[in-house]
Amino acid sequence: MSGGGTETPVGCEAAPGGGVKKRESLGTAGSPAHLIIKDLGEIHSRLLDHRPVIQGETRYFVKEFEEKRGLREMRVLENLKNMIHETNEHALPRCKETMQDSLNQVLQRLQAANHSVCRLQQKEQEQKKIHNDHLLASENQHVTQWEDFMREQHNKQAEVDEEHRKAMERLKEQYAEMEKDLAKFSTF
Repeated sequence: MSGGGTETPVGCEAAPGGGVKKRESLGTAGSPAHLIIKDLGEIHSRLLDHRPVIQGETRYFVKEFEEKRGLREMRVLENLKNMIHETNEHALPRCKETMQDSLNQVLQRLQAANHSVCRLQQKEQEQKKIHNDHLLASENQHVTQWEDFMREQHNKQAEVDEEHRKAMERLKEQYAEMEKDLAKFSTF
């Protein structure tokens, strides 16, 4: 695979603990059994023993990751530092000046508006007072007129009652005379 694996020497077998155990009971170096064992060792090493390759790749990955991440974080922190410095040195003073100018203008406008509102309110209160005084005077005048009207009506009623009484007396007298005259004629 990746040439980073270790080969086991001829006549050796990879032990589970990573150590090498010599086999002496298998014949000489040129025997077919020895060649098969050698091939099996290589196959085993290439197929199953990947620890050295994985360890190397892991170390490489960790090193690259930490270096790239560290540089990226350094750049981000440096950019933040520059942005904060720029904001503190330039943007905040400009914003503060603009805000103070705007707030002073707004305050002056609010004071002028408040003064105008107070004047309008005072005029409205004066007009209400004049209107209320006019209504009160008008009401008093109406009450006086009503009282005069009622007195006049009472006087007219008294006059009418007096005329009625007099007319009734006249009629009584007239009927009494007519009865006398009628009584004179009824004796005939």
